[in-house]
Amino acid sequence: MKKLSITLMILLVVSCGKKKEQDFYAVQDNELKKSYARGEVLYSDFCISCHMANGEGVPKAFPPLAKSDYLKDKQTESIKGIKNGMSGEIVVNGVSYNGVMAGMGLSDQEVADVMNYINNAWGNDYGEFYTAQKVTKITP
Repeated sequence: MKKLSITLMILLVVSCGKKKEQDFYAVQDNELKKSYARGEVLYSDFCISCHMANGEGVPKAFPPLAKSDYLKDKQTESIKGIKNGMSGEIVVNGVSYNGVMAGMGLSDQEVADVMNYINNAWGNDYGEFYTAQKVTKITP
């Protein structure tokens, strides 16, 4: 009887912990969905003319974001580029690009939303969930 009581208590504690973990991930997933939707609108307004609707960019002119090794491996640099613009040579998927991307004047929340969108669009599964607070901490 004593073993049964201990077993039941352990199961109760473990299941409560899993419930909290599930609730945490459900909230994160819901927030990501909202951010993704906002980011998609921002992408359409600010990014689509260079990086295209399919995220494939323009060969030798504007780098791709879809299946981009640069985006996947250089999240901080990508955020800095969205926040402040960027210039100089970068290599994306083995192709050199040496152009200028102007800063878009987006808020940190908007930058987070765009990052959450491009990290999860076109088959991408890159990076973590970004918030305005995380983006604020990334400085030039």
